[in-house]
Amino acid sequence: MPFPCFFLRTGKESAILYAMSRKKAVVRKPKIKKKTDYYDYSLLAVIILLTCFGLVMLYSTSSYMAELNYGDDMYYFKKQAAISLACIIAALAISKIDYHVLTRFTGVIYGVAAVLMLLVKTPLGRSANGARRWLNLGALSFQPSELAKIAVIVCLSYMIVNMGRKIGTLKGFMMLAGSGGALAFITYVFTDNLSTAIIIFGITIGLIFIAHPKVRPFLIAAGILLVVAIVAISFLSATMETSSSFRLRRILVWLHPEDYASGDGYQTIQALYAIGSGGFLGRGLGNSIQKLGSVPEAQNDMIFSIVCEELGILGGMIVLLLFAYLLYRLFFIAQNAPDLFGSLIVSGIFIHIALQVIFNIAVVVNLMPNTGVTLPFISYGGTSILFLMAEMGLALSVARQIKFKEPERLL
Repeated sequence: MPFPCFFLRTGKESAILYAMSRKKAVVRKPKIKKKTDYYDYSLLAVIILLTCFGLVMLYSTSSYMAELNYGDDMYYFKKQAAISLACIIAALAISKIDYHVLTRFTGVIYGVAAVLMLLVKTPLGRSANGARRWLNLGALSFQPSELAKIAVIVCLSYMIVNMGRKIGTLKGFMMLAGSGGALAFITYVFTDNLSTAIIIFGITIGLIFIAHPKVRPFLIAAGILLVVAIVAISFLSATMETSSSFRLRRILVWLHPEDYASGDGYQTIQALYAIGSGGFLGRGLGNSIQKLGSVPEAQNDMIFSIVCEELGILGGMIVLLLFAYLLYRLFFIAQNAPDLFGSLIVSGIFIHIALQVIFNIAVVVNLMPNTGVTLPFISYGGTSILFLMAEMGLALSVARQIKFKEPERLL
């Protein structure tokens, strides 16, 4: 009886037939290539969404007072919309520039920020709402303290990269803290802006914390600072009422706003009324009552109270979710940045945005004394949106250089 034909094949032919019979089990190892054309459209989308939402709420909040004071209900809206559009275009342009070019100008940026704040005390400075914080340079008027935020982010990031392991030493810590602290001190002394000085110092400590190899010293320092603050408030509470310092009186108003409802606590009480009257779903867009003069300058740092009155707690939560997503995208970029310099820059931007959002909302709901900090992308202010968009452009520039690996398609 003849043997089956496949038994008569050579060893090589049999091996080929065996491999062909198991074709489904043979998988070629994918080749890896680098993808370099990444662009964080998610970050860009949430920036545009927050800006557009801010413009809608700005018009709703400011239209009555703008008509009353300027005869044009779109006075604030038109100015903010034009600046926002120009700044978004500028941010896109900045995103196309290699952020490493900043390493050549870190000292210049720091020096320019410091000098511009010094000029606020000269005739070039301008006062508004009782505060001398603006600088007039011809047709250009802005707050130089906003530039200081970017300066401290870029300069400290560069210093940390150059220090290397020296960051873990006391000398390294003092150099970094001194550099950021000096800019915060100049901000406070020459622009009388304590809230911005606190934010600048917060960015400084945050960047040092990220780069420092040890966590325990920071936890101990935070605990000591908290105890000192509690003791100081308790000790000064007896003398605050007769004090001439408006900052001490702000603390007193924060502790007992109802006792000062007709004076220093008026704005806080009215903001709380606005939030409470909005309920869960709100009165409806444009139907706020408190914006009709009850909340002074509602389009600025108290705009979140009007958001809650018109859109309810639900609308306020949506705003917080948008900010949370913005911070998540910044965290993602910082984690995947191509180098430490880029990672630290985006981390500094993350800290700045987080601090400003926390301070603003905490003030509106009376969790902390009034600081005058605006809500990013939503409150009225050309200087604020200008430098915020510059930071977003830097974050997008870092994101552009992220290199992911992806498998090629199998043949």
